[in-house]
Amino acid sequence: MNLRLNSEFGTLKAVLMHRPGKEIDRLTPYNKEFLLFDDVPYLEALQKEHDTFSNLIKTSTGAMVYQLRELLIRVLYDEQILLNLMRDSLRRSGLSHLAEAILERYSTAECAGILTGGLKIHELKRKIPNLNSGELMDYAFAISPCPNLYFQRDPMAVTPGGIIFSSMKMEGRQREADLLRTIFENHPDFKENINKLYPAEGMHSPPSIEGGDIIILSNKAVAIGNSERTDEKAIYHAAKALLGEGTVERVYEVHLPQKRQYMHLDTVFTILDENLALTYPDALNSVLQTSLYTLKEIREDKVIIKRDVLKESLLTILEREIPHLEILHTADGNPDYAMREQWFDGANVFAIGPRRVISYNRNIHTNRALRQMGVEVLEIPSSELSRGLGGPRCMTMPLSRSRV
Repeated sequence: MNLRLNSEFGTLKAVLMHRPGKEIDRLTPYNKEFLLFDDVPYLEALQKEHDTFSNLIKTSTGAMVYQLRELLIRVLYDEQILLNLMRDSLRRSGLSHLAEAILERYSTAECAGILTGGLKIHELKRKIPNLNSGELMDYAFAISPCPNLYFQRDPMAVTPGGIIFSSMKMEGRQREADLLRTIFENHPDFKENINKLYPAEGMHSPPSIEGGDIIILSNKAVAIGNSERTDEKAIYHAAKALLGEGTVERVYEVHLPQKRQYMHLDTVFTILDENLALTYPDALNSVLQTSLYTLKEIREDKVIIKRDVLKESLLTILEREIPHLEILHTADGNPDYAMREQWFDGANVFAIGPRRVISYNRNIHTNRALRQMGVEVLEIPSSELSRGLGGPRCMTMPLSRSRV
């Protein structure tokens, strides 16, 4: 597995997912906004729907489905890695000095659960009865949970040139990116196959970029959304690394409106085949500014790129990069249904092969339109999964696809 992808739709061979766990049960009506959720899902039903999703991927493609928890436990058997992660996770509550004590009292699997599901002071006191927690109340978090972790698309991106490790915009999600980077840089299945593009070595506090904003247009072009979660400076550095690596020739910066329905570029459109894209109708009208990065020269190992501001719509760029492009709108363009189904990520389907997608069953009008275009649509239940406001693409991190 070389951890490079040259399309969004090549037949899936391997994917990373995370089965929701205790971190979801940490959500309450009072902390959900702090933890970046709009609702409080029912964990058991959420797990059943997620299991249906991962099993459907296996049975329909034969792809290897890696589970984050299993990979994380394997990496955490290295005590120094575990200690570093635990110290960093405790730093936000000012309790880093307790890391060694926690490692002495919890198993490796328990520590993996803590790093994803969080840890409260009263839970820690069961293991350390004489704990001095300072001013923190018993029900305060010593380590905050990561309820967004089942959206595996955001913490990194696999591109034609290598891996972009995310620097998450919201501090509450940064530990997700830290976990993914730790796994891929240390797990024996992956560590020898990484070409890290971002962040550059020695880059401290890198500008924010998230995987949901990165879409492969072709084996020569990548689009990155300039959104509320991805900064222009990060796009510049990622483009410089991609273009300097030599596989990609064009990187487009797509300026998204600062609105909830455009949180990431992949909530706006997805590519389903070499000539077919699914998009939210308003998106093509709203995205009016784009920029193009290309390689100017490489001088004494220094990569120099140029940026051209294009007075072109997203549609124009897609049509230039994707010959004979066909555009399908969510809900087949019906404005009322499109608005409703976009709220539940109608444009965020997961391509498992050319014109083969997995979609939420609730987006009935979009799914019908896809089938009329000759797309095979496999549906998954979505009453609970959709409460996190992310679609099937958001929940999956493809690691290997057939080349197209």
